[in-house]
Amino acid sequence: MRKFLTILIALVTIGLVSALAEGTLIPESAASSGNIFYETLAGLQNFLQSTAFANIDYRNLIMIGVGFGYIMLAIFLGFEPLLLVPIGFGVIVGNIPGAEHIGVYAQEEGSVMYYLYQGVKLGIYPPLVFLGIGAMTDFSNLIANPKLMILGAAAQIGIFGTFAAAIALGFDAKEAGSIAIIGGADGPTAIYVTSILNPDYMGAIAIAAYSYMALVPLIQPPLMRLIVPKHERAIRMKPARIVTQKEKIMFPIIGFILCAFVAPDAIPLLGTLFLGNLLKESGVTKRLADTAANSMNSIVVILLGFTVGASTQASVFLTEKSLKIFFLGVVAFSIATAAGLLFARLMNVFLKKENKINPLIGSAGVSAVPMAARVSEMEGLKSDPKNHLLMHAMAPNVAGVIGSAIAAGVLLSFLR
Repeated sequence: MRKFLTILIALVTIGLVSALAEGTLIPESAASSGNIFYETLAGLQNFLQSTAFANIDYRNLIMIGVGFGYIMLAIFLGFEPLLLVPIGFGVIVGNIPGAEHIGVYAQEEGSVMYYLYQGVKLGIYPPLVFLGIGAMTDFSNLIANPKLMILGAAAQIGIFGTFAAAIALGFDAKEAGSIAIIGGADGPTAIYVTSILNPDYMGAIAIAAYSYMALVPLIQPPLMRLIVPKHERAIRMKPARIVTQKEKIMFPIIGFILCAFVAPDAIPLLGTLFLGNLLKESGVTKRLADTAANSMNSIVVILLGFTVGASTQASVFLTEKSLKIFFLGVVAFSIATAAGLLFARLMNVFLKKENKINPLIGSAGVSAVPMAARVSEMEGLKSDPKNHLLMHAMAPNVAGVIGSAIAAGVLLSFLR
């Protein structure tokens, strides 16, 4: 009996609150009559109508579930927590019903979220992230074995293959260019290109790019085992030569000049990437390098992840085109991974036995640093517990960062 009464009271309360929120209990004439009771009820009605409960939509619940899922993947499975935690929480924040006027798409420029999102919309955050990546990255393995740069270039086939697929699915050239860059598995580059070519799809493209970056440990291993025979997965590579400090200092300078001449449109990304590396390797700007690699990079990653997540408002995000973008994203990432693996196997045909490379490092040609290199290491250890590939895999991995920026510049030069 007690349970029945509790349920009955709850149902009656919900009914009364719903009716009050809908305005069916208070006639307009009564609300404006000056009666304190009706005025109080009218104020309560206004409050209830402004809550998320009165504006809830099943699409908001779906996106809140997605945000919660991202956070769980980051915390319990360790999938790129520095990315997925702020993105996941941003997805939840961006999908609270009724808060659109203070969200990233707010028409009122006084919204804090609106201003924070301008760093994404105007392409400000990506170069700052690249500055931090450059300050954290050691290019020694690439300098010691420059032929591995080819693997980073091969992985960019995913970008151009997906461009053609997007055109075939009905996207126009600028939309296809924004979607294709997901194949580089480089969130900042995808955001930078999309901010110029197709800002309307920023949320879908950014979330797809970062999702596939975080899911590298799930997507790549099956392709690696499918494409590379077991005996080739056990190939041991000879140790790389020692790189001098002078080489490390000259690389970002010469590398930037060569890359910028090829793809001037990518200078904001390439310039900050190589500047960050020069700050690290010069030996005289340690404080600047530490700031770029740590505190500043952390701040930018938080703001970028949070605002990108908040841009996934259900009314804007859950569309047929968004689903197509996610599908093309996984196609792009798979093509890029397969291209790196196949090209590594092809290179071995022309290399002497002592110089052969383990094809597993070809999958690290995508720009997911350093997760893709770690996956190469883990898969290599499964075939030979004493065969460590991490340092070798870092060469195509950092080459992939450079390659995705150059590919972005090439796309921009064609599609602006």
